[in-house]
Amino acid sequence: MGPLTGLKIVELAGIGPGPFCAMLLADMGAEVLRVDRTEAADLGLRSDPKFALLNRGRRSVAIDLKKPDGIAAVKRLVGQADALIEGFRPGVMERLGLAPEECLKLNPRLVFGRMTGWGQEGPIAQAAGHDINYIALTGALHSIGREGEAPVPPLNLVGDFGGGALYLAFGIVCALLECRSSGKGQVVDAAMVDGAASLMTAIYGLHAAGLWSDKRGDNVLDTGAPWYNVYETKDGKHVSIGSIEGRFYDELLRLTGLDKETLPAQRDRKGWPVLLQKFTAAFKTKTRDEWCAVMEGSDVCFAPVLSMAEAPLHPHMKARGTFVEVDGVVQPAPAPRFSRTRPEIQRGAAKAGADTVEALGDWGFSAAEIAGLRQAGAIL
Repeated sequence: MGPLTGLKIVELAGIGPGPFCAMLLADMGAEVLRVDRTEAADLGLRSDPKFALLNRGRRSVAIDLKKPDGIAAVKRLVGQADALIEGFRPGVMERLGLAPEECLKLNPRLVFGRMTGWGQEGPIAQAAGHDINYIALTGALHSIGREGEAPVPPLNLVGDFGGGALYLAFGIVCALLECRSSGKGQVVDAAMVDGAASLMTAIYGLHAAGLWSDKRGDNVLDTGAPWYNVYETKDGKHVSIGSIEGRFYDELLRLTGLDKETLPAQRDRKGWPVLLQKFTAAFKTKTRDEWCAVMEGSDVCFAPVLSMAEAPLHPHMKARGTFVEVDGVVQPAPAPRFSRTRPEIQRGAAKAGADTVEALGDWGFSAAEIAGLRQAGAIL
């Protein structure tokens, strides 16, 4: 029973950060009901849903939000929920008749979670965008990459998932905690530009102090420092080194066989090109596995760079159960962990609309009411 067991959440289906937020809450034990589009169910989309890992842990009902009866059904669900998750462009919920004020009239304790890229207001709030655009506006994308090269998009981890989904989940839980004392719900406006900017807080502090250059690949954490970098090994694979502290750096030199007395000082930036050349040559002398035998478990701050196929097989990942298998699909397990209220994946991802009758029944709809919704074309 996860720490959020007992909470009921309605998720209006979207892509990316909204579903990931809902997955996180479901992993923690919340009962999350995903409201999918009837078109998705009718066309048989996601016919093999087990690979849609972001949809795991919750049931799916297919409701047509273009039908008045469909909107009425969603309002009835909202009236029973502790929280709502939606990821439409600003104004869409209002046009559907599901504006925050309308939902809060139905349920004054509701936490209304809104997920957007640009936010609910601002000069470009209505513009389309994706993760790469949101992190570009915050300074994050500019900072990621090697010297003399273009910025490198860090998958969609910083905007969609880090700056979006995690901040929305955090905001929803914060608002739910506050509601315990106030008895009042509220709107959580989670914008990916805000979250991604927040993730850059420490770097902005370093920049303000004159300790971080706007020049890419020129700083300690962006491959500028040779002792915080990725190196190719003899077999064409790679290892990661993060020997920032002096004692860890000394261990790095010892295990690579480099003589500290013949090298520039660790913090001598003018000597970094020399250190980079030395480390590059040193790591080319052994395979990745050979370096693992030398350094893994040491205080070098070392780890092999593993592929997604390799990561679940690493002894440490296996010992901790960091990856699990559900419906034959290997996937990351719920995180973080709790000593008493253990989070679990409640179920694999459901096909759109697969649970419409069962879930609506569990949420208080009678058989006659469900039949009426079906006849009106409001559900599938």
